[in-house]
Amino acid sequence: MGWWRISADTLAGSRFALSPLAEATASLIALERGTAAHPGRRTWLDTHLPAYRERLADDPVTALLVRAALGRRWIADFLTPAPTGEPEPAFEKELARIHDAPVAAVRADLEVALGGGPLPGLLHHRSDLARRAADLVEWVWTETVLPYWPRRRRIIEADVVARTGQVSQGGWAAALADMRPGMHWLGEGRLQINTQDNPPREIAGADLLFVPVTPRTGWVAWDQPHRYAVVYPCSGELAEPERAPVPESLGRLLGPARAGVLVLLGTPKSTTQLVALTGQGLGSVGRHLKVLYESGLIRRRRAGRSVLYYRTAAGEVLVQAAANA
Repeated sequence: MGWWRISADTLAGSRFALSPLAEATASLIALERGTAAHPGRRTWLDTHLPAYRERLADDPVTALLVRAALGRRWIADFLTPAPTGEPEPAFEKELARIHDAPVAAVRADLEVALGGGPLPGLLHHRSDLARRAADLVEWVWTETVLPYWPRRRRIIEADVVARTGQVSQGGWAAALADMRPGMHWLGEGRLQINTQDNPPREIAGADLLFVPVTPRTGWVAWDQPHRYAVVYPCSGELAEPERAPVPESLGRLLGPARAGVLVLLGTPKSTTQLVALTGQGLGSVGRHLKVLYESGLIRRRRAGRSVLYYRTAAGEVLVQAAANA
């Protein structure tokens, strides 16, 4: 089993971070696998998969490279550099770390990703593999992620709010419990990363970042000995690219925007999460919450520094009745 030993100071200083490059790489993995976790993601995949496959069909070297980099047990490290944790990372700056990866490091990482075997003949003596990988990731970002980035970013930010609430209520053990398959807190400073038989890593004194992405995939990355990162899929309904539809009758009764807020409150959410999920302004969401609260359709409770809103029994009956109408 692969696990990290994390000092108390490292865990205390850990934080969530946003990375456009991680989102693009996760989308590349989704396109390469050609599978969708849910119907909404299927729509995105059906839209962009033909162009992705056509691009690789015209470039057999890059096609072989991406299959090798997304190896049997491990993703080649050069393709997944650890995010820096900057508040507003520029995609181009992050991408340069793939583009500028040394030739020897790229080849070594590919061999590890392939399970220790030699590189395929088409890749063996090439010196342009890092550039080819960077060009493909840039294409994925420009063509398949950037048009959706404002919404995806709101989903990511909402996930961070939800995870931060988990930390405040149950500590890091609670927040890590369902972050990604195979990962959980073992106690005594040990974080299980996956179920593979890898030697433990000591990361005392390093930065530890948790990086959400919207595709249902994840990995770990590091810039030893300074920085380690866990890339994980956004949780539950926050990862859904499309919200549950608002029943037409409920929209006529409350107004579409206010009804949309009520529909989202099937599980407790903060104002920040609602802003992220609806795309409405903070003032608009606040006014909707005030009306719903005064009408007895929602209640609120404090969770750490956040105030969470949720539907009352009356709110549940109203939503269900409208859905069944």
